Amino acid sequence: MNTDLSMQMLTMNSAKLQNSVQVAVFKKAHEMQSDLLNSLMQTALSAPPPGQGLRVDKQA
Repeated sequence: MNTDLSMQMLTMNSAKLQNSVQVAVFKKAHEMQSDLLNSLMQTALSAPPPGQGLRVDKQA
C-alpha cells in the first residue's frame, strides 16, 4: 500500500515539475519574441538617416 502511494506521489511531483518547466519555457520564448518584435518595430519606426530618401532612383 505504501509503495502505491509513494509511486503516485512521485508521479504527481514529476508531472508538476514537467508542467512547471513547460510553462517557464513558454514564457521565456514569448518574452524573447516580444523583445525581438519590439526591437524590429523601433528600427522600422525610426527616422531614416540624413540624406536618405531625398531622390528616387528610377533606373533601379
